[in-house]
Amino acid sequence: MNELELPQNTVLLGEREYATAIDVVITEAQEQLLFFEQDCSVGDFASIKRFDLLTAFLNKSGLTKLTIILHHTDFFTAACPRLFSLLSTFSHKMVVYQTNDHAKIAKDCFILADDKAYISRFHIDQARCKYALNDVEKTASLAERFDELLLETTRTISATKLGL
Repeated sequence: MNELELPQNTVLLGEREYATAIDVVITEAQEQLLFFEQDCSVGDFASIKRFDLLTAFLNKSGLTKLTIILHHTDFFTAACPRLFSLLSTFSHKMVVYQTNDHAKIAKDCFILADDKAYISRFHIDQARCKYALNDVEKTASLAERFDELLLETTRTISATKLGL
């Protein structure tokens, strides 16, 4: 299923539809992308296509910003080398946070594009998700949730190792 066949503003089933909807949401973004993910192991984050889409987004203008919140960072740092490399290339536009233990009960991943488009996975263990374009009300609600999760982060992930 490609982007043109993907129904808008609906519940999607399956990992392939989930990954395709992520592509569409990233493509829709003009200035801001907010990701809340468990560890980036679901959703095709290690792919060249995802890297290319995020690189294109970050290169759109001087105003673009990508913020990622992860529960666990091991998969991101070890199995997503392209995505991880964006941290050094776009350190002025991209930041990755890790949540504290209290926030790890959150199991509903989501991605927001600007103030209008989103994909929200109901639970990390299920392949059901809600995908919508031009849904300002729900996107605002998820943005509030993102801000709450941001308050529950313990550290940022850096692309460089500092040593003495």
